[in-house]
Amino acid sequence: MLKAIFLDKRFLILLFVINLFGTIYGYDWYGWQLEKTPDIFLIFVPDSPTASLFFTIFLLLFIFKKHFPLIEALAIITLFKYGVWAVVMNVLTLWFNGSLPAEAYMLIASHAAMAIQGLLYAPFYKIRVVHIVIAAIWTLHNDVIDYVFGMMPVYSSLTDYMNEIGYFTFWLSILSIFIAYKLTISRKNKPSL
Repeated sequence: MLKAIFLDKRFLILLFVINLFGTIYGYDWYGWQLEKTPDIFLIFVPDSPTASLFFTIFLLLFIFKKHFPLIEALAIITLFKYGVWAVVMNVLTLWFNGSLPAEAYMLIASHAAMAIQGLLYAPFYKIRVVHIVIAAIWTLHNDVIDYVFGMMPVYSSLTDYMNEIGYFTFWLSILSIFIAYKLTISRKNKPSL
């Protein structure tokens, strides 16, 4: 039943449109930070919209029964990572501040959906180990850019905890890579009963 829904062209088009507009909104949300970002780091700053962009490209290709396995690997790893990361950062902000603006609740819901949708489409990805390795390098390199070069998204009430957030983010990256491997490569290599 669910598989039929996930493969239904109308559903895929709806999901594509939602992700496309979410991606555009995400890049716009980062606008003020991108204006202050050195050119060399621009591609690494808007983490969530870039993750969403990878999935949007996957959906567009999937609608036409095409695959780009590297994009699929980047999508599953980064959607889960940045989806979970944004939920955790917004919940921590709520804990420290005692309240959140309405936009933050929308971000919690949309980022949770990001994390889930990337995993739900795992059975349809054509990922191989090389794609996981390249996507893992991208993801861990992005952590270095964010937390060594200071290009991470800014949550003002959490700035005193950047070292701890960087540590958490590194292990979240490792978890995301492991989950992507287990749901794609490892699952495909299991003998059928």
